[in-house]
Amino acid sequence: MRMEHRDLHPAALEPDEILKQCDVRRSRASGPGGQNRNKVETAITLTHRPTSITGSATERRSQIENQRIALFRLRVNLALQIRCSIDAQAGPSELWRTRSKGGRIALNPSHDDFPSMLAQAMDAIAALNWDMARAAAFLAVSSSQLVKLLKDEPRALQQVNQQREASGQSRLR
Repeated sequence: MRMEHRDLHPAALEPDEILKQCDVRRSRASGPGGQNRNKVETAITLTHRPTSITGSATERRSQIENQRIALFRLRVNLALQIRCSIDAQAGPSELWRTRSKGGRIALNPSHDDFPSMLAQAMDAIAALNWDMARAAAFLAVSSSQLVKLLKDEPRALQQVNQQREASGQSRLR
């Protein structure tokens, strides 16, 4: 799915803003977790209304924890499935610049900034025809750091590799 108007990628929105755009479904989780898990609706599925993309979590006994995890997963799914145009004149966002210094990306894949950073990387790579060297130059990081970021979310690497193969480029490893 492509979004032509470049305000802010949905994955980069504040959690409260994303939640305002979501339908929340609560249900009972199955499996281990004790009596509380079986009697209380702790499973959460968030559906982003503008895109119909979802994120869900069932592994915690706390509804609040599951909602936090489901929101993170929704943001990663948005980063993978939504492409926004990039502003070549403006360059990467302030968040990107603060998280990348000296050609390196300083980011843990479980950090709240990860979905936003992944979205920016995917947008740049797609806009530059899946050319990692050009995307890395645009983002002011090394190509190996960009590939490492993709490897932190295997579906991102798979998606980039599929597009690269379709355009006659070699797979990333």
